Amino acid sequence: MADEDKDSKTEKPTEKKLRDTMEKGNVPHSREATLFASMLATVIYVTFFLPTRIGRMGEVLRDLFEKPDQWQLETGPDAISLFTRIGWEIGNVVLPAVVLFFVFGIGASIFQNLPTPVLDRIQPQFSRISPMAGFKRIFSVTGLVEFGKSLAKIVLVGIVMFFALRGQFFSAIDSMVSDPQTIFVRLSTIVQQILIIVLMATVVVGVGDLLWSRHHWFDQLKMTKQEVKDEHKQSQGDPIVKSRQRSIARDRARRRMMKQVPRATLVIANPTHFAVALRYVREENDAPVVVAKGQDLIALKIREIAEANNIPVFEDPPLARSMFAQVSVDSVIPSVFYKAVAELIHRIYAAQPNRKRVR
Repeated sequence: MADEDKDSKTEKPTEKKLRDTMEKGNVPHSREATLFASMLATVIYVTFFLPTRIGRMGEVLRDLFEKPDQWQLETGPDAISLFTRIGWEIGNVVLPAVVLFFVFGIGASIFQNLPTPVLDRIQPQFSRISPMAGFKRIFSVTGLVEFGKSLAKIVLVGIVMFFALRGQFFSAIDSMVSDPQTIFVRLSTIVQQILIIVLMATVVVGVGDLLWSRHHWFDQLKMTKQEVKDEHKQSQGDPIVKSRQRSIARDRARRRMMKQVPRATLVIANPTHFAVALRYVREENDAPVVVAKGQDLIALKIREIAEANNIPVFEDPPLARSMFAQVSVDSVIPSVFYKAVAELIHRIYAAQPNRKRVR
C-alpha cells in the first residue's frame, strides 16, 4: 500500500506545501556539510594556531619535567598555582579550536538553511524513543544511504592515509623518545597531514551528500494529483461555493442598482433587450451618470420601475446597445454620447418646463 502511495506521488510539491514544510522545520540538511565545516575548522586550527601554541606548551612541560625543583608542592596554594599554570596553557591551546568549531558549525547550518525556531521539533514524541520506529529508520533508504556514506569515507580515508603516511611510521616511533617539544611538533605535522587527507575525502562525500539530501527531501514532498487538486481547492476556494458567493454578490448589487432607478432622469431602452437609466443633475455632475443598466428581464424591470415613477423612457436601440456595452454603473458617460443624451434631456425639460432638477 505504501509503495502504491509512493508511485502515485508524481506531481512536484506546490509552493504552499514547500513553505508549510519549511515552517514546520522540515528542511534539507546534509550532515556531511556540517562535518566538512568541522574538518575545515580543524585544519585551520592545526595549520595556523596549533604549532605555536603546542610549542609553547611543550616548553612548559619540559621545564616541569626537567626542572621540577622550580615548582614547589609543599602547600595547597603551591598545587593550585601549578594547576592554574598548566590549565592556562591548556586553555590557550584549546580556546581557538572551540571558537573555530562554533563559528564554522553555525556557518554550515546557515549556509544550508536560515535558522527558524520551531517548537514542534523540540516537543517530546514517542516515535523518537520507539524501538520499532528506530528500526525502520535504520533500515530505511535514508539509513542505508548514511551507512554507505560512512563506509565509503572509512575505506577511502583508510586507503589514502595508508599510502600517504606509511613512510613516516618509524620516524614517528623514533620521535617518542626525543625532546617533548619535538614530539608535539612532529605529531602536529602528522596530524595535519591526516586531517588534510580526511578533508579532501569529506569534500567529495559532502558535495554528493548535499545534492542527495536536497533531492531526497524534494522527492519525499511529491504529491498525488488528488492532493494538488485538494490544495488548489483550499487555496482558491470550492468552485461551487465561489459560484454561489458570486451569485449572491450579483443579487445584492442588482438590488442596490434597482433602488437607484427611481432617482434616474431618463431611461434609454431597446424595447425589450437593453435598458440604461441615467441621472443628470447639474449641481452633482458635469455629465449624466449611469445609475442602472440591464439586459432582458432586468431591462424590463428597469422600465417597469421607471414607468411607475413617471421617469421618461426613450426607445433608441443603437444608443441603448452602445451605452450598455461601453458604460459601467455609477460612472459618467463618455463624451461620445454627450450630444445624443443632451438632446433627450432637452426634450424632457422642453416638455416639462416646471420639472424639478433634483429628485
